[in-house]
Amino acid sequence: MTLLDKHGVRLTVDDAIATVTLANAAKRNAQSPAMWRALAEAGSLLPGNVRIVVLRGEGKSFSAGLDRQAFTPEGFDGEPSFLDLARGTDEALDATIAEYQEAFTWWRRNDLVSIAAVQGHAIGAGFQLALACDLRVAAEDAQFAMRETSLGLVPDLTGTHPLVGLVGYARALEICATGRFVHAAEAERIGLANLVVPGAELDAAVADLAAALTAAPRDAVIETKALLAGAVDRTYEEQRRAERAAQARRLRDLAGVGD
Repeated sequence: MTLLDKHGVRLTVDDAIATVTLANAAKRNAQSPAMWRALAEAGSLLPGNVRIVVLRGEGKSFSAGLDRQAFTPEGFDGEPSFLDLARGTDEALDATIAEYQEAFTWWRRNDLVSIAAVQGHAIGAGFQLALACDLRVAAEDAQFAMRETSLGLVPDLTGTHPLVGLVGYARALEICATGRFVHAAEAERIGLANLVVPGAELDAAVADLAAALTAAPRDAVIETKALLAGAVDRTYEEQRRAERAAQARRLRDLAGVGD
């Protein structure tokens, strides 16, 4: 069932698994504000029974990053150019960037597990979109790069927090400041990719992972995800308490006992 198909974004749902496809292969799935709004809309359209969201890109590249048309004086049709945005007030610029970030924020909702299936280039905004997901499965030809600094910019589409969480501050700084490519084998070694497979096996590997993730009861996965997501901000003792509280909820639920 197709729920959305516009601005280079297609959302399809098959029972508990939704697939969001970047569908502008001719531009290597380069991103634009219209695409970001469509990605945010995709998150709002998910039926309540969806447990897994797969993010993929058509063609040879996952996403080549921001469409460079954003930096031209004319920008995109019906959109202010980035140059025009820079001339606005601090408040207006902050609000606009916050709106763009909405495309990247819903992928880690506790009630979902999101998987980015990455082939070819995942550059800049493309890298950050892959980082927005919980898990990443990469084809052997995948190449990640944070190229914003080469343009005199910073990564601002929510990618810095998960990147530091995955690879640590020093390596994240080196990757972002140099803008170098992180190839699939390195991505798996340093924790950026959960799994690397031959390109021809990418869809099958993602399907197998999605099936494994839906094998356990949904509430148990939701509670576990929330526990793990909050662990970094809790002390050891706080995490112990969180575990006890979560387990108590699960036991009561399994026993049919209300809180």
